[in-house]
Amino acid sequence: MKQLPKHRLFWPAVALVLLLVSNVFFSSSFFSIRLQDGHLYGSLIDILRGSTPLVLVALGMTMVIATAGIDLSVGSVIAIVGAFACLQVSDLSDQNSVGGVLIAVALAVVLGLVLGLWNGVLVAVVGIQPIIATLILLVGGRGVAQLITDGQIINVRSDPYRTIGAGYALTIPVAVIIAAAVVALAVVFTRRTALGLLIESVGSSPTASRLAGIQARRLTVIVYVFSGFCAGVAGLIYSSNISSADGNNAGNLIELDAILAVVIGGTALTGGRFSIAGSVLGAVLIQTLNITIYTAGVPGRVTLLFKAVVVVALCLAQSPAFRAKVFRQKAAVTA
Repeated sequence: MKQLPKHRLFWPAVALVLLLVSNVFFSSSFFSIRLQDGHLYGSLIDILRGSTPLVLVALGMTMVIATAGIDLSVGSVIAIVGAFACLQVSDLSDQNSVGGVLIAVALAVVLGLVLGLWNGVLVAVVGIQPIIATLILLVGGRGVAQLITDGQIINVRSDPYRTIGAGYALTIPVAVIIAAAVVALAVVFTRRTALGLLIESVGSSPTASRLAGIQARRLTVIVYVFSGFCAGVAGLIYSSNISSADGNNAGNLIELDAILAVVIGGTALTGGRFSIAGSVLGAVLIQTLNITIYTAGVPGRVTLLFKAVVVVALCLAQSPAFRAKVFRQKAAVTA
């Protein structure tokens, strides 16, 4: 038990529990989950469904950061993929055509893979620093999304497309099932095969990895393609949930929340170590914090400051050096 506070997921889990419990003071039915029309409803279900885009983006970001890289373009990828999918669906003669929607979704996912490939080639083949390479798509991607939507918000009226972000299957939100499936596949490929160790090896030392015969460049391209895929799926969920594509605001600043979720989850920004469970926990924690802020009625003008204070407190609690210094001082005062 004494080792439990030293586990990297202990303090994020404690913070998540405290946030969830604090909501009971503002909403007595916060933990209630009811079955209505064959669907699960409740605040906890809303948190899980609202977390799905950030969980997916954080998952892709985790793999990239594990190679000592960074992907700042995920928000723009969300906007581009969502705009492209909505444009394809809106052009259908029958927007409720399941076949037509599936083709549109498949093309949008391929577009996300291509955007990830673009980032990967710039980083691994051309040799541009990850922060600069992905900054290009961060800036230019918004312009691409605006070109796709012609500067307008594209609204769609497609029940099959809306199912992705707002539908239910087996009483569970479809978005949660999609996110869980992607996370499970990532766990299987990175923890049940040698892929995870190879990624961490590239993050620890790309040069040593190449000398050891590891295809470091190929792995780097793969993780950026995976990040593009995750951001693309997140874009589909986001645009489907609101049945529209907003090239200007979709996924705005989500890259910062994703990086924060990865850091909270214990993945080292210097690469060489990653935790999928930690990133998922971090993403859910951030979404819970957002819900708590609105539930508590925190004024909008201080929302970001309140969020920053909570995150700083959590990061300090996670820091072994900070805890050691505080406890050492307390022991000295007691003596």
